[in-house]
Parts: sequence; C-alpha cells; structure tokens
Amino acid sequence: MTASEQASPEIRKNANWLLFLGILLIILGTIGLGMEISLTIGSVLFFGFLILAGGIFQLIDAFKAEGWKSMLYHVLIALFYVAAGIIMISNPLLSAVWMTMAIASMLMVVGILRIFMGMQLRPVSGWGWTVAAGIAAIVLGAMIFAQWPASGFWVIGLFIAIELIMQGWAMVAIAMAAKASTDTVADISQ
Repeated sequence: MTASEQASPEIRKNANWLLFLGILLIILGTIGLGMEISLTIGSVLFFGFLILAGGIFQLIDAFKAEGWKSMLYHVLIALFYVAAGIIMISNPLLSAVWMTMAIASMLMVVGILRIFMGMQLRPVSGWGWTVAAGIAAIVLGAMIFAQWPASGFWVIGLFIAIELIMQGWAMVAIAMAAKASTDTVADISQ
C-alpha cells in the first residue's frame, strides 16, 4: 500500500475543504506579504486585547477568592496583565518593536542551544541538520537585530504571512494526496 492509499477516511472525506482552506491561506498569506506593517499592528492589537481580557478575568477571580493568603499577589498579577494589555492596545507599534526584540533574542538563544544539541547528536545520522537549523536561527535573529528597531514594524507580520503560506501549501499537499487516495481506492473497488 502506497502512502497515497493510506489517507484516513476523514481526510479523504474533507479533501475539498482542505484544498479550499489551503488555497485561501496561501492567498491571505500572499496578501499579508504586501502589508506586513498592518498585519503586525493587527496581531499586536489582538494579543493586547487577549491579555487585557485575561487580566480583567483574573482580577474578577482575585476578588471572588476571598480568604486566599496570596490575594494581593493575585491582584498584582491581574493588574500587570491589564496594564500590559492597555499598553499594547494604546501603542501597538512600540509594543511590536519590543516584541520583535524579544523574538530576535529568542531566536539567537534557540539557535545556540540547537547547535549544542546538534553537536551532542554528532554520531547520529542527520545531526548536521540540527546544527544548520541553529545557525539559521542565529542568522535570522542577527538580521532582525541589525535592522532593529525598524524591523519591529514588519517582522511579526512577515512571520505570520509566511506561516499562513506554509500552512496553506501543507493543506493543499494533504488534500491532493487525499484526492489521489480517493481515486486509488475507487479504482481498486471497481
């Protein structure tokens, strides 16, 4: 049985939906490539509203949980969330700049750790790919830092657009394999 014959019935049943959704994600991601700043602002605003809502609900919970010894800390954490959400909503570009610095820092640290991990895996076949992934993460982080703070305006939007495109192509590939699987199963049953 080939890989195309192994698609689950659920995937075969939803192949057209997967294909449609994959194409839609590719289109949205491609549009996003032309509007990275807007996509960055929208993402930061969305994240800011989530943090604000989480802080408000945590604050409500803090006052409902009477008798807790740690109620003061609960309230302080909730207020921190509320403040962070308000700051992100009121100034999404500045928030994006700082979030981009955090992303670049994370990429650099993850890259270094991946290189160390790859070196420890050295006797295993393919260890070089882990080292290469680490180097790529460091280079990407360095590129973001080299253009910071300007990179803060577009990096998050670019990453989201690329993610949409990659996920779209993955869904298209799965849908096409499922359609081939459906055709193969139909041919076998005749």
